[in-house]
Formats: sequence, C-alpha cells, structure tokens
Amino acid sequence: MPANPPDDRPIQPAATEPQWLQWAREIQAIAQTGLAYTPGSKFDVERYQRLRAIATEMLAVHGNLDPDVMLSLFEREEGYATPKVDVRGAVFKDGKLLMVQETSDGKWAPPGGWADVNDTPSEAVTREIWEESGYETRATKIIAVCDRTIQGHQPFLPFHVYKLFIQCELIGGEPKVSIETQKVDFFSEDELPELSPSRVNLSQIHRLFNHYRQPELLTYFD
Repeated sequence: MPANPPDDRPIQPAATEPQWLQWAREIQAIAQTGLAYTPGSKFDVERYQRLRAIATEMLAVHGNLDPDVMLSLFEREEGYATPKVDVRGAVFKDGKLLMVQETSDGKWAPPGGWADVNDTPSEAVTREIWEESGYETRATKIIAVCDRTIQGHQPFLPFHVYKLFIQCELIGGEPKVSIETQKVDFFSEDELPELSPSRVNLSQIHRLFNHYRQPELLTYFD
C-alpha cells in the first residue's frame, strides 16, 4: 500500500511565489534567529539588524508594502524563527461542507484561522469553528498539513505558514456569524461559492471531500 494513497484530482499546485519573497523571508528568519542568540555581541547585533532592514526593503520595493509597517512587524518577532500555523476545519452535514463568508474579502472558506498559543491543534480548530460559524464540533482526523508557499495562495505573506486541515464531527450549535464572518452555510462539491484565495484553494476543497468519501485515506503532508 502506498504511503499516501492517491486522490482522483491533483492537489498540490506548482510554486507560484516569486523568488525575491522567499529570499526576503529567509533573510528575515536569519536576522531574527541571530538577534535571539547573539545579544551580547554589538557588532553581530548590528549585522543582523541590517539583514532585517534588507528584508524589509525587499518587501517594500517588490511587494509595494509600507517599509515602516513591515519593520515594526518584524521587530515584534523574537526567538528562533519558525513557520506560523493556520488551522481549517472540515465539517460535513449530509455530504455538504461547512463554509463561512469572510468579512475581509466577501469570499468563502472552511472556518479557521491562526492557532493560538497554548491551544492544541484540536482545540484551535474547534474554537475557530465555534467562533466563526456557531457550530460545536469534535476534531477526529488531520486530513492534511500543507506548506502555504507551494499551494498557490494569494496574496503572498511575509511569513512562512503551515496550514492544518482537520476533519471535525458536528455535535451541536446553530449557524451564527461573527465579526470575521458574514454568512454561514453548507455546500456540495459541485456547487461551491467563490473561494477566499488567501485561506483555501479548489484543490484543497477537493481533498476535504475525498477524505469525507474515503475515510481510509492517510494524512497528506507537504
């Protein structure tokens, strides 16, 4: 049996992020980690601060971003640089997938968001589902752990992100919007709404349905 049984559709789009963005991320990560581990060396601190400034300048010039905002964002990041974690819940009812309409762009995605400190993955995803949709759920399976960089999401982000798609069983609650969501509804695979490209793409949605239909599929990663 293969380590990761194939699905009936392609899942992983080709990398679409520009090379300069990946360079800027890596330079920022080197600077952040260096500043965390060489606090007593004045000259090293200056060098790492310059690296952080270079990463900021790259994002400002090529990404049309405010350099002061980016520098402030990077300065708040401390310690060893690691990817951030986004969780998304796959909740099904009568063969349809739970989705929420995002206030930020008016488009749709499975409920989810950044994992909070001290949350386990299951706590993070069930909390996000509750807050964004009003439904109570129980996490049952990690469907996929995806590197956002190679998944074709837009817009590009200055930080490296892992996305966790977690299947959850519906156990209660009722539809309720939040400050982050405008509508809550269930959709079949052939009647999907316009997707929020920063949060989810069509290949990922197909994977969620594949795992719903074939519970024996193993967790996908990368």
